[in-house]
Amino acid sequence: MAVMKSLLNRNSEEFRRNEAAYLAKIADLHARRAAANVGGPDKARRLHKERGQLLPRERVAALLDPGSPFLEFCHLAGEGMYEDVPTGGSIITGVGLVSGRPCMIIVNDATVKGGTYFGITCKKHVRAQRFAWQHRLPCITMVQSGGAFLPDQPNIFPDDGQFGSIFYNQIRMSSEGIAQIATVHGPSTAGGAYIPALCDETVIIRNQGAMFLGGPQLVYAATKEEVDVETLGGGEMHSRISGVTDHLAENDSHAIAITREIVANLGDIARQRWDVLPMREPVYDPREIYGIVSHDTKFPTDNREILARLVDGSDFREFKQLYGDTIICGWGRIKGFEIGILLNSGVLFSESAVKAAHFIDMCCKRDIPLLFMADVSGFMVGRDAEEGGIAKHGAKMITAMTCADVPKYTLIIGGSYGAGYLAMCGRAFKPNAMMMWPTGRAAIMGPEQAANTLAMVKDDIHKREGTSWTNEEREAYKAPVRKTFEDFANAYNFARNTWCDMVIDPLETRDVMAMLLELAGRTPAKTSKFGVFRM
Repeated sequence: MAVMKSLLNRNSEEFRRNEAAYLAKIADLHARRAAANVGGPDKARRLHKERGQLLPRERVAALLDPGSPFLEFCHLAGEGMYEDVPTGGSIITGVGLVSGRPCMIIVNDATVKGGTYFGITCKKHVRAQRFAWQHRLPCITMVQSGGAFLPDQPNIFPDDGQFGSIFYNQIRMSSEGIAQIATVHGPSTAGGAYIPALCDETVIIRNQGAMFLGGPQLVYAATKEEVDVETLGGGEMHSRISGVTDHLAENDSHAIAITREIVANLGDIARQRWDVLPMREPVYDPREIYGIVSHDTKFPTDNREILARLVDGSDFREFKQLYGDTIICGWGRIKGFEIGILLNSGVLFSESAVKAAHFIDMCCKRDIPLLFMADVSGFMVGRDAEEGGIAKHGAKMITAMTCADVPKYTLIIGGSYGAGYLAMCGRAFKPNAMMMWPTGRAAIMGPEQAANTLAMVKDDIHKREGTSWTNEEREAYKAPVRKTFEDFANAYNFARNTWCDMVIDPLETRDVMAMLLELAGRTPAKTSKFGVFRM
């Protein structure tokens, strides 16, 4: 390894401007997270407490081992998508340690519309399950849900990735020996009842938890039978008569204690397959990243300076440094875990793509995970690029990235556009996790490119029709296009739609990556089988 050299001038005016702009973005990120953590309205939260219940995030805290981190997934899902529904989509998902074992924790937030499922709730729940399945993590689902939010039926009921997929994933994970555990904390109806019924072991709370396919009102409407909640689906009935539940708890704390005991008896935890060295801090202060990332998207960031502040000891063994230099490839460690890093340093040329494919192949053969750090406008275009085979060389990179069967992670640190977004392991290529910094942006093309492209289409229409428009009219046409693409590309738009797993502070990157690598390292290694490389 070689310690990277930094040429950063912390006293420059540019550094100060960048730092001030980034600190404002960090404050915005933490404000959004804080709003998401609140849950539902005061009235709903007070009612929870008056009934002697723990609030959803209090349940998570009580379930986790003391001092355990909680790696939250899709924290900002649904932000601004539904009227009177706060950020988070009425569910909390994330990974933490329970009785010393990493578990996926999925918690209905009944302070938000009774914990009912919207389309975004389904997407968030399914995403959590798929991560758990990929990493063989037991799933603990803390249930208190009214089932589907009926007005959002098209986004909940008919398709793959919606409510039915939750059941499918539970069953298939159970069939593979990945434990499914549920605690029922309140009334849970329809799909909310099936989720615990499909688990391996279910805990229900006396005089608080309840499960039924149809609640008392629906039963009366369908059969004219009058029955109360406890008789129809309470903890006593399900634990003594129906046998749907396995453990009867007295309150939230008791249910959580039983759950921790269940997890403690799940057997041995898989061993770490990688050699993990003692962690070393970077030579250069990671806080300086705030002053490195360009506040003006028209000016590129020196991404080597960022890399020097992320890898252990600022040690990085670079591959093909002098060839295809618009992509940086090499090996480093993050908190002791070895990782292969691909980091953009300009537009992707044929040489960059071939170099990336070569590097990915080597990492696969050596069972080294991959981190794609995206900041790219796309692949080079133009006659020279096309004659040079940019399409086939880009295809090599995409083929290598797609077929790489080592753990893969995507971190969008700047702009990530068009086929460049895809080649740097975009969401469609199923990275183990996809993260964005607050400065992250992704779209088919950049706002200015989009505005110019559509304006040129309009120019051609004017030519064909023999009409014209003024420069002022042209600019007025471009402005909303620019705004639409800026809004779409924003990291928080990706987060609210669950197109990324989390928006993180650059200073959280090392911790997040170490947690992700620790989980992946306890899964079996796989052999990568590559598709045809066009020569």
